[in-house]
Amino acid sequence: MMTDPRFLQIHFLAPYTAALLNRDDSGLAKRLPYGDTLRTRVSSQCLKRHWRLADDPHGLHTIAGADAAYRSREVIDRKVFGAWSADIDPEVIKAVREALLKAVYGDKGVDKKSRQTLLLGQVEVDYLTETAKHLVAEAAGDAKAAKAAAEAWAKAGKANLKAMSEGAALPGGLTGALFGRMVTSDPKANIDAPVHVAHAFTVHAEEAESDYFIAADDLARDEDTGADTIQETELTSGLFYGYVVVDLPGLLANLGGDARLAGDVLHNLLYLIAEVSPGAKLGSTAPYSRAAFLMVEAGDRQPRSLAEAFRMPCAANTGVAVGKLVEHLGALDAAYATGEARRVMSLANADVPGAERGTLADLAAFVRGLPAQLVGQGA
Repeated sequence: MMTDPRFLQIHFLAPYTAALLNRDDSGLAKRLPYGDTLRTRVSSQCLKRHWRLADDPHGLHTIAGADAAYRSREVIDRKVFGAWSADIDPEVIKAVREALLKAVYGDKGVDKKSRQTLLLGQVEVDYLTETAKHLVAEAAGDAKAAKAAAEAWAKAGKANLKAMSEGAALPGGLTGALFGRMVTSDPKANIDAPVHVAHAFTVHAEEAESDYFIAADDLARDEDTGADTIQETELTSGLFYGYVVVDLPGLLANLGGDARLAGDVLHNLLYLIAEVSPGAKLGSTAPYSRAAFLMVEAGDRQPRSLAEAFRMPCAANTGVAVGKLVEHLGALDAAYATGEARRVMSLANADVPGAERGTLADLAAFVRGLPAQLVGQGA
């Protein structure tokens, strides 16, 4: 019998060839030392960004009720003050703008370099826009009156994100509800992330080479080489293990208890994990791949990664990697007997202990039903 679905765990293996998926500050592939071997790595930040911004039939933005959110230091200028403010006295706009910047980004918010790159939900952007319009109207073209009105608004206790999103189901938008939000200037506006994402890494030692290339000058045919630019980049290949955990009660709480919305989120998120590729250099490497293996687990015990299966590097082969994962999973099952319900999609012919095999659609349907089951159990 299936245990209460408190946690959803998602494991995947994804292959990439001659790609540069995630770069460090020097332009090289990110790496991770593990098991005395250097691996190629894709950061959790990179993975989450591609999943949340994916322009895809299963994109998070396609879900009914998925409020937008914007992660930026320039939300006030780019989203709050739009065309409506173009014909208003610049001094009036300046007074109101500075008050809003301090309210959102802290006392030093007027200076762009001092602002936190902050996630704001659409409901908060709408509140700020209406507030700006109200303060401008109240000033009636007088810059001093605008400043006084803005200061009075700030002192009234409405200049914080909690007040801005009062009663909203998704104060930080769907992005905040999934991946959380930290606001250093307003801790009460923090949102705990129910979706936890590990850095993906190759199950084998890094496979990398330096790629020397030129940009040819099409019109310089009378010269020896026609090479206008000579450059060098790094290319890597690998089979990556990735791991995601969803705290289901936490997700439901962040979504206002909406089991339908939570189910749709899990359904689409699973598709994105399996089908959306992170990657730089799209035009020159076409790093498009899909998961060769995907396993989902639902249970009530603390989650655990299966990364230990690959501490000793294995061959860059899906069948071999799945075999190592199955071996480690079997040992964990024997020791802990946690009783998770499992579903597996695999391009390799290997049985997984206690897992029902199916297509990606089958797995997505399974995870979609978990929030409703949890609500039905009175969580």
